Amino acid sequence: MNEGLVVLVRGVIGFFTLLIFARILGKQQISQLDFFDYILGITIGSIAATLTTDLSSRAWPHWVGLFTWAALGYLMEIVTNKWVFMGKYIDGEPTIVIMNGKIMEDALRKMKFRAADLLQMLRNKDIFDLNQVEYAIIEPNGQLSVLKKSEYEPITLKDMKKKVQQAAISTELIYNGVIFHQNLKELGKDERWLMKELKKYNIKRPSEVFLATLDDNGTFYVDKYKDDLKKIKDIGDYKGPY
Repeated sequence: MNEGLVVLVRGVIGFFTLLIFARILGKQQISQLDFFDYILGITIGSIAATLTTDLSSRAWPHWVGLFTWAALGYLMEIVTNKWVFMGKYIDGEPTIVIMNGKIMEDALRKMKFRAADLLQMLRNKDIFDLNQVEYAIIEPNGQLSVLKKSEYEPITLKDMKKKVQQAAISTELIYNGVIFHQNLKELGKDERWLMKELKKYNIKRPSEVFLATLDDNGTFYVDKYKDDLKKIKDIGDYKGPY
């Protein structure tokens, strides 16, 4: 009975302590949940659980640990708000992964992303054809933001008279320079047809291709390792005092 009462009292203390810390830390824990915030939230919750149920030790060391983690999290928020360039290193910055319809392979590799991961995130945005994408940006919290090409923006009443092509799902034909012969066969195509399509883009060998897809409407998309972009856009907020 005494142990139950102790757990109850500790639970009440831990609950209201977390409530106060959550109000101090603000809504960023929910609205902008990046990896650091995720770990911070888990750690604070774990310490609060230990504070409540670990009767083999005193409560105050756990409470000190809880206060320390919450205080450091609050300090990091102050630092990133006051010195913008510090947010680049603490919170991270947005990264362009598709520019002018071309995949930025180096950016994907740096972020440990695969083309399959990018395609999945695009599908979550209801985009099944890479030809529709003007820009795609991985935000610091890991979410994908997409700017479609103008011709693929939602139809307005003014556009209702125009004939709209039925949406289709794309199938990978080449990835990392490797031809997927099985996918070609399922689409009723062969390697000769594929090489003919690649020649239209001045591509002589599949090894030059990072990703090539074909949808059910016959729309072909290809992204080369060398995208020939004159200038890579950087959308980082602040470069820092250097």
